[in-house]
Amino acid sequence: MKTLNSGSAGNGTVIRTENLRKYYILGAETVRAVRGVDMTVERGEFVAIMGPSGSGKSTFMNLIGCLDTPTAGNYWLNGREVSELSDNQLARVRNRDIGFVFQTFNLLPRATALHNVELPLIYAGMRAKERRRRAEEKLVRVGLGDRMMHKPPELSGGQRQRVAIARALVNDPALLLADEPTGNLDSRTTGEIVEILSALNGAGQTILLVTHEADIASAAFRQVHLQDGLVERDFMNEGTPA
Repeated sequence: MKTLNSGSAGNGTVIRTENLRKYYILGAETVRAVRGVDMTVERGEFVAIMGPSGSGKSTFMNLIGCLDTPTAGNYWLNGREVSELSDNQLARVRNRDIGFVFQTFNLLPRATALHNVELPLIYAGMRAKERRRRAEEKLVRVGLGDRMMHKPPELSGGQRQRVAIARALVNDPALLLADEPTGNLDSRTTGEIVEILSALNGAGQTILLVTHEADIASAAFRQVHLQDGLVERDFMNEGTPA
């Protein structure tokens, strides 16, 4: 596995892509979902990825999340090239380096909030005492210290998403990847989740947020708009500190 040399990016680079492409063969047709994306995300950035349906943002995020492999180009995550890893190697990267937050929560309905948050640590082989301590710490961090033993059906939508965020954080990932995390929530609860993400970023967490809502994207420091598989615009939000 090649590492990102110091001349290519700074020591604080979490994501770097060079001419990243993803094509799909559908019968006689080739769908060019991502057609050559160059992007760098530094440690501690909060970046919103936007774009209309068919813009390539979902495919791009699958590549960044190591849920899919590129057709061509290079991708470094936290200084290591992951463009051509095997499925088993990608699974280890997903578990160790990336925390995922999805629109549909993806929680085990019969497990407590605490057990749901512990799951990545179980897969990592961590001992029970330590993983419980870390899971409790993350649940307290998202404001659910008094709901640890509740199961998802006993929680509101916003509380379930908080459990999902705690689970995403439990391995202290280099990158938090949030894919439409407020898509199933009302406006008040959406604001609460955005506040949590902003607070996490304020504490140093690097966040990539996929959203189609401009007001949610405005909470990020930077917006990247995709169109037809390419970066159309990449700019800092107004009021973002230098």
